[in-house]
Amino acid sequence: MANRLAPKVRGLSYGGDYNPEQWPESVWAEDVALMREAGVSVVSLGIFAWAWLEPADGRYEFDRLDRLMDMLHDGGIAVDLATATASPPAWFSAAHPEAMVVDADGRVLTYGSRQAFCPSSPAYRRKAVDLAKRLAERYGTHPALAMWHVHNEYACHNPHCYCETSADAFRDWLRARYGDLDALNAAWGTAFWSQTYTDWAQVRPPRATVTSSNPTQLLDFARFSSDAHLANFTAERDALAAITPDVPITTNLMTSSCYALDYWRWARELPVVSNDHYVLAESPVPPAAQTAYAADAARGLAGGSWLLMEHSTSAVNWQPRNLAKAPGALLRESLGNVARGSEGAMFFQWRASRAGSEKWHSAMLPHAGTASKVWRDVVALGGALRSLAEVEGSRVDAPVAIVLDYPSGWAQEAPNQPSVDMRAFDEVKRWHAALWRAGVTADLVHPAADLSGYRAVLVPSLYLVEDDAVANLAAFTGTLVMGPYSGLVDPNDHIRPAPLPGAFHELLGVRVEEHFPLPAGASVALDDGSSAAIWTEQLALDGATAVASYLDGPVAGAPAITRLPPRPPAPGTTGDSAHGDVWYLGTRLADDALQALLATVAPVTHRVPAQVEAVRRRHEDGRSYLFLLNHGDGPAAVDARGTDLLTGASWTAPAEVPAGGVVVLREA
Repeated sequence: MANRLAPKVRGLSYGGDYNPEQWPESVWAEDVALMREAGVSVVSLGIFAWAWLEPADGRYEFDRLDRLMDMLHDGGIAVDLATATASPPAWFSAAHPEAMVVDADGRVLTYGSRQAFCPSSPAYRRKAVDLAKRLAERYGTHPALAMWHVHNEYACHNPHCYCETSADAFRDWLRARYGDLDALNAAWGTAFWSQTYTDWAQVRPPRATVTSSNPTQLLDFARFSSDAHLANFTAERDALAAITPDVPITTNLMTSSCYALDYWRWARELPVVSNDHYVLAESPVPPAAQTAYAADAARGLAGGSWLLMEHSTSAVNWQPRNLAKAPGALLRESLGNVARGSEGAMFFQWRASRAGSEKWHSAMLPHAGTASKVWRDVVALGGALRSLAEVEGSRVDAPVAIVLDYPSGWAQEAPNQPSVDMRAFDEVKRWHAALWRAGVTADLVHPAADLSGYRAVLVPSLYLVEDDAVANLAAFTGTLVMGPYSGLVDPNDHIRPAPLPGAFHELLGVRVEEHFPLPAGASVALDDGSSAAIWTEQLALDGATAVASYLDGPVAGAPAITRLPPRPPAPGTTGDSAHGDVWYLGTRLADDALQALLATVAPVTHRVPAQVEAVRRRHEDGRSYLFLLNHGDGPAAVDARGTDLLTGASWTAPAEVPAGGVVVLREA
């Protein structure tokens, strides 16, 4: 069965970044033979090969890539061919010093690493599009070509540039957004601190200044920077599509670590959503919970199937301590992504580099060679993915949605907020982790997304909100749970009129009289036995009822958690109620209390022991697959029925998932 994301790939995609420019041509045949042994079906080729393909301006050398494409095709391996534009060569930067990144302090960041270019540079875009065109013209009909891979991990290192080229582009972006200076001054609130602009030439990026910059200027510069990178992507995408309209196109996002781009805007422009995810080995969040968040976010952006483009077989070199993965972790992490919608498992990279900044980054073929744990795990994973081929094309059952909005997070995390501890993106992850521990599968969604298919919607942090999103959330008829410090400002980061919480006062049935952030390390007790930290509010009930109140702290006796019960439908309408329960958390509950509360409102995917993660994928014809991942040190009994695709074993009664093991049941 052909892969729906990349039709030339059969079944689930398996492979990794292949960087042959780092190796003599004599190694290539061995690589292809070992790829076949491991079960590799596709490789991402040439991601950082610009200097290899164009060693001097306008001098293209494709003969080596020609031979390699033929060799891979002869070996039965498809190619996700990169445009190689993620890292301009030294000759480009030397010829175009104006294209180098300038930071907010005015320092020019020279070349010699990667992503060393201004995203608004006309010279960069011109050369990048030209290279993409030449690759499409040469390889567009090559039988190995399965997908185009534009750039690599946009903005993970250079989200913003403050140079004069960027300043000109920023002014053009602002003219398109606001039309004239009067509208800009109103949106930015420039009457404050005598910041009013009387000429467009006065408007600049938010460079280093004496004190804090204008918050709306910061917000708009973040929006502009995201759009500048997106314009580079769409320029390459359109060049490729004009020549090869039937070849899928992707670029690899980083859903759990890159918040500099508005990925919802990007998702609308991405034919195929792919994602890179690297577990943070020393994070207090379990690796499986980290994987689940990244995968659920990618699935939400894709609106369904997506592709894990990169993760690691073991250690990750750029972390402070290069911790290797324990036995079994490679399989669990890979299949954890597949369970949550990925149509395969790809790695960085195929063969471990002997030189360069990532020489101690793990790979499918490690420095230790084939007589190693990593290689044995890689071969075993290839066999497992072949056994799961029929899962490809199925969709994940997710009864809950978690709202995530990038501009809202940018605005909330700008300077001069009531508390530096109110981290929007971290809070979204924390709520997701609470659901993961409770055994609930969730989609990440835009606040204006269609919510009709969900039983519950969670809004951990939505400080800034558009009016259409307010209406969308108010129209949701299931259970809604909202976190603190939400609904307070409009899209210009202006505080909404009283009563607070502004956009959501009526929906929540509460009034916020005053915010009472807590000192570092402080906590408060609630009368339901739970505790909270970081944030409290002086709440007054305006239709809602108090579920829990503060026992101590600055607002002792005030409601901390409220609930607005279902209201009757409007006259002439059908249904049980106009909305379900609406909960408001005026504080940041401790992890255990948050999990307990969310578990009461969110439906569990499958009742399993705490150490087991259960996720279901389902085909449109009703065929379903239950993924069971045991993250514990001992076996776990699970009540399920079906055939394990990995072993062929039949489950006709409760059976055990082995310690650290994975079972994928084709359900009866």
